[in-house]
Amino acid sequence: MRGFAFALAVLMWGGCADAASPVVHTEDVTLFYQVYDAAGGHPTADKIQHDYIDKGSDGLRSFLKQRRTTAARIVQAIADHPQIYADARHCLAVLPRAKARVSAALTKLGTLYPEAQFPRVTVAIGRGKPVAIADQTGVMIGLESLCAVTWMSPNLENRVTYVIAHEYTHVHPALASPAFYNIDKPTVLDAALIEGAAEFMGILTSGGTSYAYFAKATAGREKQIETAFVPDEDKTELSAWFFNGTLEKPGDMGYWVGRRIVQSYYEHAADKRAAIRDIIEMKDARAFLARSGWYPGIPLGKDE
Repeated sequence: MRGFAFALAVLMWGGCADAASPVVHTEDVTLFYQVYDAAGGHPTADKIQHDYIDKGSDGLRSFLKQRRTTAARIVQAIADHPQIYADARHCLAVLPRAKARVSAALTKLGTLYPEAQFPRVTVAIGRGKPVAIADQTGVMIGLESLCAVTWMSPNLENRVTYVIAHEYTHVHPALASPAFYNIDKPTVLDAALIEGAAEFMGILTSGGTSYAYFAKATAGREKQIETAFVPDEDKTELSAWFFNGTLEKPGDMGYWVGRRIVQSYYEHAADKRAAIRDIIEMKDARAFLARSGWYPGIPLGKDE
C-alpha cells in the first residue's frame, strides 16, 4: 500500500535482518494506550505529543512525518472516530499466530528472492489512515486503520499476515529501483504494477490477499474491468483506480489489474526465478507490460 492504509506489550518477531526475520516493534501501541487510558479515551494534543510521539520510536516518528500526522490530527481523529481506537486492541489476540505465518512468508520471500532484506516493522497508532506504508527503511502499520477496514479479510489473523507480506515486497523495489518506485507523478500503469507486484508476491509468499473483496467483485467481469483500464494506463489522475476506498467502502481496483498483469508475466516466463527478480526490480512499466503477454480478460491460474 505504497503512499497510503498491535499489542499492548512489546512483541519481537524473530532476530536480525540477516535471519530473514524482521523485528516487529509494537511498543508504540503500548505507549499510545497508556496515554489514551489515562485520559479516559480523550487525550489532549499536548499529552499525545509529549507522552506518545516524543517518547515513541524512530519508526513512529517516521510514520507520522511521512503521513503529515500531528498530535492535533490524532486527537481530532479520536473525536471523529472514537470506535476505531477502542476496537484496535482486538488485533492483539491474533498476533501470536500471525507471527509464525509472517515468519514463514518472509522465509519464502528470501528463498524466492535471495537479495531480500528485512528491515523493521513498526506497528503504531495514527490518525485513522493509512493502513500501511513501506519504504527502504521498512514497513509501517497503522493498527487502528488496519483493524477498522471492513472490506479487507474478515479474519484478522489473515489480514495482518497478508498486509505485512504485501508491504514487504514494497521494501525491495524501494531499495533496488528507487527512481521507479518513488516516481513523482506515476501513471495509472506505473501505480498498478507497483501495487500489483506487491499483491502478487504477497499472495505467492503468504497464500492470500487482504483485499478479500476482489474475487467476488471481479468474477465474470475480468474483461470488462480490464478493457476500461487500458485507456487510463497513461493518465496521472489515479482516483478511478487507486486511493478511492474508505474504511467501509472498497476501492483500489488498480491493485487487482496490476496483479493480473504481473501474474501474466510470471506465468509466461520460462525462468520463474528470473521473473521474480524482474517483478521486484521493475524499472519500466510500459516495457514490463509489453513482455507480460497480458490482455484484457486473459485467463490466468488461481491467484489466491
